[in-house]
Formats: sequence, C-alpha cells, structure tokens
Amino acid sequence: MSVGGIPYRTALRLKRAAGVVFAELKYRRILGKYRRFTMIRGPVYIDNLRLAAWVLTTPGCIVECGTWRGGMIAGIADLLGSGRSYYLYDSFQGLPPATEIDGELARRWQADTASPTYYNNCAASEEEARTAMSRSAAKTYRIVKGWFEETLPKERPSEPIALLRMDADWYESTKCILDNLIPRMAPGGMVIVDDYYAWEGCTAAVNEFVAARKWQIRQSKRGVCFMVAPDDWPAAG
Repeated sequence: MSVGGIPYRTALRLKRAAGVVFAELKYRRILGKYRRFTMIRGPVYIDNLRLAAWVLTTPGCIVECGTWRGGMIAGIADLLGSGRSYYLYDSFQGLPPATEIDGELARRWQADTASPTYYNNCAASEEEARTAMSRSAAKTYRIVKGWFEETLPKERPSEPIALLRMDADWYESTKCILDNLIPRMAPGGMVIVDDYYAWEGCTAAVNEFVAARKWQIRQSKRGVCFMVAPDDWPAAG
C-alpha cells in the first residue's frame, strides 16, 4: 500500500514528523509573543507548552498558582484555546519570606536583592498579568489576588482541573496548593511543578504529597517536573 507512490509507513512517518515540526514552530511563536511576560527560559517555556498539549482532550479548567506577569498561562491559553476557563492565582506582592525548610540557598537568594535573578522578589502587577491574558485566546479567565493560604481555601474552581501549574517556590506555598487543589484534579489531569528541582522546600512538599498518595513524579525532556492524576482519581464534584 502506498500514498502518492510513497510506501504507507514512510508516508505516516513523514506526516508525524511534519506534525512535530509544525508544533515546534507554533510553540516558538507563542514564546516570542509572551517573552516579556515571563522569566522562564525559552527551552523550558516550550517544554511547558509540550506538557500542556497532553491535556488537549482532558476536560476541565486551567489553573496557575504563581503567575508573575502571566506569560506562561497566556501561552497555554493560546495552545489550549478559548473553550476553557483559566485561573491565575498570585499575591502580586512577590514571594513570602523563605523559611528554614526552604533551605539556606533560598534564604540567600531572597536576601540578595541586587541579583539579576531577583526580579524584585518575583513581584509583578495584576495589570501586567491582565495585559498578557488579554492578548491570548482565553475568553474566560479570572485573576485571584492574594496569598494562597487566604485565597485557595475559599476560591477554588468549581469545575475539575485539567492542568495545574505550580510556580510557588517555597514549602508552605507548594503544600497549600497541593492540599487545596489536588482534590479538584480531573482524572488524567496534569500537574506541572516549576520549582521541584530548584528549591528544597518545594521538593519536600511534593515528595510528602507523593509518598502519601502514591502518585508518580516524572521529568520532561528539559527537566520539568510533572505528575499525572491516575485514571481512577475521583472526579471533582
């Protein structure tokens, strides 16, 4: 069997390769569109998009905790489309103080206000995030301003979560997200953990969660940590 004179299996491989190239070009265009709204390095930003593509057929909303200027979730909205609700949680006041469980490196980073990676303690304005989202495909989005321990227990999405992206850095913030939002995950939904390999506190919180619930930590091509809700995970009601 052939397609246009090309053996079927060869044609299939070529089609798949073309699809991969097309997707990569799309990811790069999205990165360029939101470059000034994110501090995530280009290859890692694109890997986040690759992971987000896994939930294209998973029903549910998209949630980001720790959104800074909104460039990552705006890019995800361009990828996943307008038929979902998007939730952006952030204090917009920067990070809370790192504690002992977050490690000496975290406390030194937060004390070094002259560092080029300090980014004003990761503070940004709500308006910057709103600007990024206004440029995206999202038609329905909500920005929830405040510290996680104050907002998440009271203002959780009512629908299942298809994708939860956590960029919370420290132990207490990460644990708060896991405690409040994991019960809302859709079966097969994805959790992306931005800081798992960067900060001790985030690592500790995720490891405690995994040990208690038997989830599996996975790593993407560019070293992004992610987890997938089991197919038998109770659907959020």
